[in-house]
Amino acid sequence: QVQLVESSGGSVQAGGSLRLSCAASGYIYSRDSMGWFRQAPGKEREGVAAIHGGGRTSYADSVKGRFTISQDNAKTTLYLQMNSLKPEDTAMYYCAAGPRYYGDYDPLGQSYYNYWGQGTQVTVSS
Repeated sequence: QVQLVESSGGSVQAGGSLRLSCAASGYIYSRDSMGWFRQAPGKEREGVAAIHGGGRTSYADSVKGRFTISQDNAKTTLYLQMNSLKPEDTAMYYCAAGPRYYGDYDPLGQSYYNYWGQGTQVTVSS
């Protein structure tokens, strides 16, 4: 089992920054891949950023250059540093974990993640 708890969401004005945290515990090989996803009202959940394959990172085009995913050395905390926030970044943000995959796959694909946190709200005002 893997447990994920997100924190540090909040409200910020456009152009501001937030750093989300996700505390992870449980069987480490079940959380070798970790990612951030978000769901805005009336929209489907989408992948934002992932760290996988021994430290490689992947980002959605909409956040490249603005968001940075990272984790501590012990792999117990996942972070998402969000800079230059835009109103369209407003969403519920979820942390997710899954095993390591090999070969061709989409690190931002939801189906590769087995465990999910409950989410933390991010609101960006214009």
